[in-house]
Amino acid sequence: MRWSQMFIPTLREAPADAGAASHRLLLRAGYIRQLSAGHYSLLPLAVRVRAKIIGIIREEMNRLGGQEVLLPTMHPAEIWQRSGRWETMEDVMFRVIDHKGAVNVLSVTHEEIFALLAGELKSYKQLPQVWYQFQTKFRDEPRPRAGLLRVREFTMKDSYSFDLDPAGLDVAFDRHRAAYLRIFERLGIRAIPVEASSGAMGGRDSTEFMCPSDAGEDLVAYCPDCGYAANVEKATSQLAGVSDGPGLPAPERFDTPGVRTIEDLATGYDAPASRQIKTLVYVLDGKLTLVLMRGDHPLNEQKLADATGAATIRPAQPEEIREALGALPGSLGAVGVSGFPVLADEALRGRRDMVTGANIDDQHLRGVDVGRDISVGSWFDLREVVAGEPCPRCGHPLELLTTIEIGHIFKLGYKFTRAFNITVLDTNGERVHPIMGSYGIGVERSLASIVECHHDERGIVWPLAVAPFSVVVVVAQSNDDEVAAAGESLYEQLGAAGVEVIIDDRPERAGVKFSDAELTGIPYRITVGRRGLADGSAELTDRLTGETRKVALGDVVAELTALLQAG
Repeated sequence: MRWSQMFIPTLREAPADAGAASHRLLLRAGYIRQLSAGHYSLLPLAVRVRAKIIGIIREEMNRLGGQEVLLPTMHPAEIWQRSGRWETMEDVMFRVIDHKGAVNVLSVTHEEIFALLAGELKSYKQLPQVWYQFQTKFRDEPRPRAGLLRVREFTMKDSYSFDLDPAGLDVAFDRHRAAYLRIFERLGIRAIPVEASSGAMGGRDSTEFMCPSDAGEDLVAYCPDCGYAANVEKATSQLAGVSDGPGLPAPERFDTPGVRTIEDLATGYDAPASRQIKTLVYVLDGKLTLVLMRGDHPLNEQKLADATGAATIRPAQPEEIREALGALPGSLGAVGVSGFPVLADEALRGRRDMVTGANIDDQHLRGVDVGRDISVGSWFDLREVVAGEPCPRCGHPLELLTTIEIGHIFKLGYKFTRAFNITVLDTNGERVHPIMGSYGIGVERSLASIVECHHDERGIVWPLAVAPFSVVVVVAQSNDDEVAAAGESLYEQLGAAGVEVIIDDRPERAGVKFSDAELTGIPYRITVGRRGLADGSAELTDRLTGETRKVALGDVVAELTALLQAG
């Protein structure tokens, strides 16, 4: 390939709104261009990298026995209505109406469609099955950001396993976990497997693969000592023991004029946040619910959704709260409340001598015994872990890492095979529902994550396995016939040796060519110029280390071939 003929529109400066390194560099290096918010065109260099990523993923999926398929991206609405996700995924779903008036969905994901395909299976003898595809997903993201990291249209490798029983699913899950670790290692992405929530996908035993990066938007609680890692939606920690006094025989009301926050109560009324009961009011699937937390503990809403199984969740509005409890936020409590569900975080279990709102504006209660004075209907782990808390396994202080989610695997269970009444005959001749697992990797997000992991002040530094080209031959003086001929000769020799090579034959200054070679991240550069030709040599530059050394013209192909094989 010739640089002069290839479409590589490099930029000297990145657009002002490109904050993440991958966004900035992929624009500057001519890999992507934005069409609209969350929609990007992949240009020739990006298509080559994308193909390498897909090739690595495909090899590992085939290695675990996966079979590649390709399913439609447009689905009849009725399928999503049957699965129950027509409402629960409404906020990210693109819906289209055809000329007959039928409503269709652009694929948010493909669990439903794969489950329907499994209707072709008849017997346990056909199990297990692992099917996968590379297919476009559409999600109406409210805030697309950071280039390819959060978009509205993207390619996903999604695979689905079908097994006769949970033991078989466990095997499929573990094999996918191992395959994903191999994939990310080959892609050059640091991947931390973390415990996670399955969210709207449903199921259990969910593992996300997270890449630490300042460009990420997920927080992971991580222990550098023992390796414990969990998304904050799932993470726990050890809590220091609390010694409560005997408290009072009954709650005692006291005036708290102007108190609206945990801090107000702590500073003015000798009520440390750790001794306060914070009362939050949520609407879960349309039902007003009180959620109790220790005053110094933040609620994680995804934990609340997972614990309750609520499909819709939102904070109650002030007018709803006033009507239900008689007071506004700042003076709320659950003492004596019986008309609404009361959920409490485990950190409050057994606590005495606590302070909480009295459900009268500007008044609170002291001496509250949670077990005696509050009718808690359910206890859950609802609090969000914060940095520095002890690891639940070893007690070492936890770190909070900002990460990019690059893969997600989870055990779907029977949710979709039951929804569509998919059955097979088991070993006893009885009809049973096969059990499913779901496993996803975002292809373009992986591409961007590689850049987040591999760049410097000069541009992208592609790992050899995914680089668009392995070598660029730079003709330093294109207007010199002898130099141009020597560059062409090396270009042809490298191509004949099976090396993925591009020659920069543009009539540009050598400095411009060097800058573009560094910006685009090609691993090795061979520079052919007048000075080198005088002593029969070329310069070999390693993009990663920046090291440049002379190589005899006759040895260039052998040197590079050895480097690429060691790769």
